[in-house]
Amino acid sequence: MTGWNTGDIPDLDGRVAVVTGANGGLGHVIARELARKGATVVLACRSEARGSAAVERLLGEVPAAAVEPARLDLGDLGSVREFAYALPYERVDLLVNNAGVMALPHGTTADGFETQFGVNHLGHFALTGLLLPSLLAAPGARIVTVSSFMHALANVDPRDLNSVRRYGRWTAYARSKSANLLFTHELARRLAAREGASDVRAVAAHPGYAETGLQTAGPRAEGRRLAERLARLGNRVVAQSPEAGALPVLYAATAPGVPSDSFTGPSFAMWRGSPAPSWRASWTTDDTMGERLWAASERLTGVVYEPLLP
Repeated sequence: MTGWNTGDIPDLDGRVAVVTGANGGLGHVIARELARKGATVVLACRSEARGSAAVERLLGEVPAAAVEPARLDLGDLGSVREFAYALPYERVDLLVNNAGVMALPHGTTADGFETQFGVNHLGHFALTGLLLPSLLAAPGARIVTVSSFMHALANVDPRDLNSVRRYGRWTAYARSKSANLLFTHELARRLAAREGASDVRAVAAHPGYAETGLQTAGPRAEGRRLAERLARLGNRVVAQSPEAGALPVLYAATAPGVPSDSFTGPSFAMWRGSPAPSWRASWTTDDTMGERLWAASERLTGVVYEPLLP
């Protein structure tokens, strides 16, 4: 992986990719580089206006790109279903579950779930399940879920998935990112056990500390101007660019031989550098916890993966 960059992405002509949160930050870079290599890319964005602006911006960077916007609000399961049912492709070769929120004040989604758990995990769980037939129809398809090294701060609490008992913004964020990794682990296990030997791979990645806009969103939402200014200063001093932060995700999405249930991140202290295998907390590969989270996620979202997956 040493020195791997976007020039190493293979030809993606004829492939269809869906990238959530593609209107800015990591998502925009991921969508742009996939399109640059020939993929048809669906920019799944919460705002129609931002999605259209993102397409215009991307075409300015890659004039020959095959890209289209589509509205997707991961905090509204009705929107997730509408997006999946309206997607005009019978085959999806790549799903990048990238969109997310970080360290927000307490809030709930349209369906009443704690916002970070609902958007970062449940929304993507439902989306993946609804797109599973199209993913299984594409030989060698990949499902890439973006987590964070911050997952190490907290495991999922199956007794309080929605942080009803006690809410801490960073704890809730870490739990949602651990949920991303547990979901990847359980999805990879179920894909491997599927009758018919599916070659769809479920993998995870994280950007290290990259300037994405997430760092300032929480303070801005609460009107904490000093905290927002400090976050901006931290981004300027220590964060890597969105282009650098997107590399581990692009590697996980496109590089040959990426193993299922792998976790890719920056090589230097999980912070910055070329893509490399990343450390992950032991609880994110716990089969029992993975099964419990899976069952709860199916119950909460109403999206059931059977009979496509055992």
